[in-house]
Amino acid sequence: KLLRIRQALGVSQSAMVHRLAVDLAPNNISKYEHNLNEPPTDVMLAYARLARVPLEQLVDDEMELVLTW
Repeated sequence: KLLRIRQALGVSQSAMVHRLAVDLAPNNISKYEHNLNEPPTDVMLAYARLARVPLEQLVDDEMELVLTW
């Protein structure tokens, strides 16, 4: 879901870090997108706010991600 958000925004992993406005290295974005690391709550919240979706859509694997923009 995180990869889908970044792709929908059309930004690089480095640009995504800036858009999220959280303190993390760009290589962490790749780890989150490929399920190698679990993003911390503040990062998930930043993704949800940026994508304008409920946090629940990101954390619940049974829910579909619905981007309306």
